[in-house]
Amino acid sequence: MIALHTDCLLFQLANGESVPCSADMITLEIVGEAHDLLDPEMLRHAAASVFHYFKIELVREAVTVGEFSRALEKVLGHLGYTLHASVPGDISDTDLARLFREAGDSLELFFFPRLRDELRLQLRQSPHLVHFRGLRGCVKQITGARRWSSRCEQLEDQIISYLRECLTAETAQPDCALVVE
Repeated sequence: MIALHTDCLLFQLANGESVPCSADMITLEIVGEAHDLLDPEMLRHAAASVFHYFKIELVREAVTVGEFSRALEKVLGHLGYTLHASVPGDISDTDLARLFREAGDSLELFFFPRLRDELRLQLRQSPHLVHFRGLRGCVKQITGARRWSSRCEQLEDQIISYLRECLTAETAQPDCALVVE
């Protein structure tokens, strides 16, 4: 097997292929026509920071184009730009364990607002299905449990109820389904 160059991440495409790319190579692909509207130097630095986040902080070698574009959109949003990355398909997918790590591996108090923000971000894409995966692992991370306990079960129920309430409050789409596993 050939080792991945240190400047590259594997970008997983919808067809199952993985393509090695550097931050400079993927910026135009993700931002597209908006590239001319943004300062190229700022855009390069934003993409490099998202690249660094996945490669160094999360120690990942592979990322989906959707994950990268959502993270880049978030960074650009903090810089005052409003871009809306669209991911093909009508299923929106989020890893709850990753979400908890992004919330700072701190208290569940900070996790729930982050969860609602992620749901809002997913709903902007008008999906037919919002999918949150990794619930069991996330709950064990939050509680610090090695084995499943009644506290874990309570928190699991609380997260599911919270997501249902948020979906009901946030969406005007009656045909949007929620799957939490």
